[in-house]
Amino acid sequence: MNLSLWPRVREPFVDWGYRGLRGLASSLGLELEVVARPYAGVRGVWVRERTFAWLGRNRRLAKDYEANPGVSEAWVYLGMLRLLVKRLARAA
Repeated sequence: MNLSLWPRVREPFVDWGYRGLRGLASSLGLELEVVARPYAGVRGVWVRERTFAWLGRNRRLAKDYEANPGVSEAWVYLGMLRLLVKRLARAA
């Protein structure tokens, strides 16, 4: 590994999964700082990511086909409407 590409990296912070790499890091002249707490994440991110995944299942929303942003917005509404109707039909 060529550390000259990253001259400012001297003490990287890692989680518990990387604690076994201390020997490798010391041979490279680095000292790993193992973070005690796991990364908590940003609240609500998974909700947005899940929604984008649902929208991506619609063929017209999987790629950026539309030149007009208004048409793309309409397809987003139609995609979410389809999901809502499907859920309502399942609940009834």
